[in-house]
Amino acid sequence: MKDTLVLDKVEKRYGDFVALEPTDLTIGAGEFVTLLGPSGSGKTTVLMSIAGFVSPSRGRILLDDRDVTALPPERRNFGVVFQGYALFPHLTVFDNVAFPLRARGITGEAARSKILAALEMAKLQTFAHRYPRQLSGGQQQRVALARSLVFSPELLLLDEPLSALDRALRKEFQTEFKSIHREVGTTFIYVTHDQEEALTMSDRIVILDRGRILQIAPPSELYERPATEFVAGFLGKSNFLRGKIASAGRGQVELHMPGFASTAAENGIAPQLGASAVAALRPEKIRLAASANGTGGSPCQVRGRVSDVTYLGASVEVELKLEDGQPLLATVPAGQRSFVEGEEMVASWEPDAAILVRPSEASP
Repeated sequence: MKDTLVLDKVEKRYGDFVALEPTDLTIGAGEFVTLLGPSGSGKTTVLMSIAGFVSPSRGRILLDDRDVTALPPERRNFGVVFQGYALFPHLTVFDNVAFPLRARGITGEAARSKILAALEMAKLQTFAHRYPRQLSGGQQQRVALARSLVFSPELLLLDEPLSALDRALRKEFQTEFKSIHREVGTTFIYVTHDQEEALTMSDRIVILDRGRILQIAPPSELYERPATEFVAGFLGKSNFLRGKIASAGRGQVELHMPGFASTAAENGIAPQLGASAVAALRPEKIRLAASANGTGGSPCQVRGRVSDVTYLGASVEVELKLEDGQPLLATVPAGQRSFVEGEEMVASWEPDAAILVRPSEASP
């Protein structure tokens, strides 16, 4: 397959500090893959190793079975969009976009047609003769993107490119990045710590923590079937039900906790009767009812009192304090009803709503 990128046991150490443990990763041609994790997780180390700005301590980076590990950045033919855009302030938009072509000896009409196409793709036709200081942050971002794509790179690497923009612009660019990715067909490798960006744009997401890859999967699979407690907690909000396994069968377990019980999907984890276990339960999968009304006999339910209510526009987050003092977070549609602090509620969920995850300390 053209432009398949492979990281083969790539590792990065700075003395005794391990920035990236031996890492295997394959990215197919035309994919939009996001590297997601907190600060210090290793995501930028992966990206900069691919770009050639960081030399791996061990391992190989292959593009179409060609070893590019030792190649300098300028010989990799990869486009890079940096967080700070890195535009030349003394050059116009046209000349900023033209720069990678001139560096490759492409000039004249051959260059001009490519530049105009890149400007049109980035919606910059009317800004060609302006300087970066005359542009908004969003417009500067478009220039950086056009400059990185004008020479038809084999890969486009994006290092938190939207972090300096306000929320409205970030959402707008998320849509545009998806559209441009479909249009050009180039492999995009995107680094962010923003879960919404990752879920919105990616074909697959790579979750990293402390220099290790914890899980790689499409957004829906990562959200619905997180492998670890860390993944479930980092990619959206989750309740964690901690108890002991009372029974198991047909892909589900029964988990007993202080004051209530719940079923949970095994999620590839071999259950052991009597063993401690953790299940992740997304807040939006929980229903709330007044204590007097009950829940219609749901097998997964628990009573608690409202301890906090947060209005989010389309939804409301309601935190219950359970009898053992543990919190339980539920997300319900706004306008469904009002919630009063101290009011007793019954929280319930479907038998397949919770899913077993490996505890954080057991993550690979």
